This record gives sequence, structure tokens and C-alpha cells, in this order.
Amino acid sequence: MSQKPETAPFFSSYTLGDLSLSNRLALAPMTRCKAGPERLANPLIAEYYAQRSGAGLLITEATTVSAQGNGYLNTPGIYTDEQGAAWRQVTEAVHAKGGAIFLQLWHTGRASHSDFHDGELPVSASAVRIEGDGVHTVNGKQEYETPRALATDEMPGIVADYAAAARRALAA
Repeated sequence: MSQKPETAPFFSSYTLGDLSLSNRLALAPMTRCKAGPERLANPLIAEYYAQRSGAGLLITEATTVSAQGNGYLNTPGIYTDEQGAAWRQVTEAVHAKGGAIFLQLWHTGRASHSDFHDGELPVSASAVRIEGDGVHTVNGKQEYETPRALATDEMPGIVADYAAAARRALAA
């Protein structure tokens, strides 16, 4: 008869890299759409995450890394210094309650719509349209479009957007 593997209790502390978590619970990311048209984290977002800070780790809603990455109404961004600074109120509220928080970085790609990009098509890895119900924009619900395929020479820019967003997230 084999022995049962040892399992850690769900509510015991855990070390994740250099981060000490109070328990092994994680709040999965959920798109909240509460940032407003400026895409700034705000007191409502800070309260939302602070209320859930009892989880060992909070993973924020998807947060766009560039204006090109926008594709949903009122989702937060972290591609400007102002947006990065706005996230500080969220992290401070979570940390004040003993919580740990990670920011989910996001580029919507082909799920976006030209309404978010002054009439320019969204970009994606390839020019393949999403089949589905469509996307809500400032102009109402729109059908998905066939995106523009990202050119190879544009890839370093996307990587740089993610890197800059990660630096802002760490600073927040």
C-alpha cells in the first residue's frame, strides 16, 4: 500500500519566490470595467481589491499595456505614468490589509475594434477574425473585425510596452 502524499492545509502560509503569502488562496482575475474612460484605477477599484485581501494572492483584472491594447470599455490601463500612479492606491489598500497583489498585463489583440483606435483596425498575430457575438464599444455593440496582422518589425514595440507596463506595476 502506498503512502498518501503530504498536503498542506489550504489556509497555511506559502512562499512564492520572495513573496510570503498568508494562505494558498488566490483571487483569479475578473474584468470589472470600473476604471472609466480615462482607464485609471480609482477608489472603487481600491475598495474592491482591499475587500478581497484575505486571499493569499490577488490577481487583478486585465490591465492594458498600451493604447493599442485597449479593446473593452472602462478597463484599466498601465501605459502612462498617471495610470501607474493610480494603481498605488490599490496596492496600498491591499497591503494595508496584509494582502499581496499582482497586476495582470493585457493586450486585447484581435478582440479589440477600430472604435477604440480612431478607425484603425486592431492588430493581432494574424489577420483572422474572431467568430462570435461582438464587442461593446463607445458606439454600441459592434461585430468583430478582421484585424491587421502585426508586422514582424512591430514586435519589439509590443515587447517594450509589456516591459514598461511591468515596471509601472512594480513601482505601484
